[in-house]
Amino acid sequence: MKKLTLSKIIISLLIITLSTILNAAPELSKLWETKTDFKLPESVIYDKENDILYVSNMQDDPFKKDKNGFISKVDLDGNIVKLKWVKGLNAPKGLAISKGKLYVGDVDQLIEIDIKKGKISNRYDAVGAALLNDVAADSKGNIYVSDTFTDTIYRLNTFGQLTKWLYSPELQAPNGLYYEKGQLIVGSWGHPTDGWTAAEVGHLKTISLKTKKIKSLGNGKAVGNLDGVESDGNGAYYVADWVGGKLLHIQRNGRFKEVLKLSQGVADHEIIHEKNIIIIPMMLEGKLVTYKIN
Repeated sequence: MKKLTLSKIIISLLIITLSTILNAAPELSKLWETKTDFKLPESVIYDKENDILYVSNMQDDPFKKDKNGFISKVDLDGNIVKLKWVKGLNAPKGLAISKGKLYVGDVDQLIEIDIKKGKISNRYDAVGAALLNDVAADSKGNIYVSDTFTDTIYRLNTFGQLTKWLYSPELQAPNGLYYEKGQLIVGSWGHPTDGWTAAEVGHLKTISLKTKKIKSLGNGKAVGNLDGVESDGNGAYYVADWVGGKLLHIQRNGRFKEVLKLSQGVADHEIIHEKNIIIIPMMLEGKLVTYKIN
């Protein structure tokens, strides 16, 4: 056996060290949590222009059109500024902001809210939708919304037309959506076979906006019943596992680690990178919890 030279040993150690760093799970420390005044909070988003958080409240059945859902406003210290800021929704879920408008997935409609006025400015019917869920905006102002129970993603184009953009069983019950660099990152729940129970849980997928080609992130290994998806700012993602009650850190190669173990109902979170904080709706507990990313 040939002896390893000193330079080869050093290179090997550097590779091992770099691999360890890249695969290390971030450390999180708790900052605050709100009062438990929310009603099945599903999603939270940060409005940088107004320095405020918006929270969607389903209130009751996620499928039911009962007009008792609402959007809340919360400051960055966890104080509820206005619990029922915008009312008259059904079971609002995912949120996205684009050009002064807040977009909300609401059963079979995409709701547009004029942020400055604090009022619903438009309701777009999603023909054939069963459960509109998360929402994402691309760099051109197109809005995408997932329909978990029909393996469909709808798109609202810049002309105000909401249509089926992509249908495929490969989406595996799409829930969380995140846009970056000409593609959507999709958090799949896993096809429900009994209520919300999936025979095989989902994993992260990517969709090219140009070709609509769907790919699994990494080797496609089952990860969990995935909800919200957000970038960590370094090429990987923080992803909520709703049923497992976990916050996961998933890399581009598909490898993942649990960074937080909470309780069932970890929903569609938000990350404010300039403040290094992550805000998580705890749906079944009716509150938000916030952690510092160290």
